[in-house]
Amino acid sequence: MASPQTLSEADRRLVAAWAADCAERVLGLFEAEAPGDDRPRALIARTRAFARGELNTADEIRRRFAGGIAPGDVKTPAAAAAAHAAGQAVAVCHMGAHALGAAAYAILAAGLAQPGRPDAVDDEIRWQLDHMSPEVRAALRTLPPVGEDRSGPLGPGLLARGRLGAITRDLQAGLGPPEAD
Repeated sequence: MASPQTLSEADRRLVAAWAADCAERVLGLFEAEAPGDDRPRALIARTRAFARGELNTADEIRRRFAGGIAPGDVKTPAAAAAAHAAGQAVAVCHMGAHALGAAAYAILAAGLAQPGRPDAVDDEIRWQLDHMSPEVRAALRTLPPVGEDRSGPLGPGLLARGRLGAITRDLQAGLGPPEAD
């Protein structure tokens, strides 16, 4: 039985483009710390190619961890969160819920980069919600609330806990109820 976090292939391709947009907005935080490291940019490019239908889903599922960034590759939390956003975006080929992971990590990165500006997180959530098509919003509304499914990116793991969990919940709340379509 498929996970409710998977989404159809068509919806995964749709939300992948939005996830890439979210990750790309904070890419500069990683590149400022590691200017010669193009791995997150390459992950975002792969995500966009998947969204355009240029990459085979099965091949991308097998490659989803290729080119990832290890936790110790950058020092600042904002740069690490930006790298995680790119990694979550490329994983959308496997499971659509990773789009919310990409968005949540991008929001976290934006907030960490501006610790003296408490509204930075709310501003990034607003930007993300304002820059999704009605089709992306409808697809993301079908995902279970973070922390309520027993596995997957929206399961009881990182996206459900602490600051990242609060961000993910706020982002999902901003999508509105499924019947609002």
